[in-house]
Amino acid sequence: MENAHVAAVPHTHAHDEAHTFDRKAIWRTFRILLYITVFELILAITYYEIEFSNPHLVKHLLNGVFVILTLAKAFFIIAEFMHLRHEIRNLILSISIPALLFIWFITAFLWDGNSYKNLRNTYDKHYKEHATEKVEQKEPAKPGEKEEPGKLQ
Repeated sequence: MENAHVAAVPHTHAHDEAHTFDRKAIWRTFRILLYITVFELILAITYYEIEFSNPHLVKHLLNGVFVILTLAKAFFIIAEFMHLRHEIRNLILSISIPALLFIWFITAFLWDGNSYKNLRNTYDKHYKEHATEKVEQKEPAKPGEKEEPGKLQ
């Protein structure tokens, strides 16, 4: 009777299809990451070797390309090495949407802080007046005199 229960349970092998280690996918991801990184390096070296008529525009365009390529590398790293590609859609969305919101919050706070700094420099007359004033240099104390802390000169 004890052996009847064992025979009814299907036998699972250690090399089940769901638990295989896919070396081809890992190497494919490695090659993709390598190609993207080499492409980024070629773009960066080319930027410093070639003279452009409008270097600020080219710099901003290259920064955009670098951000997009970095996000592509992050996608491949997360998908393959963190095994997120093999999860269900709801788990992927519950991880990726808060991460994107976090990145958006950081960008918004940096943008707002920069805007506040620029507006303060433009509209705060007190700040603007004090920023242009020259600071008088204090004469060093003579050897016989003793400075009192907190005393205004």
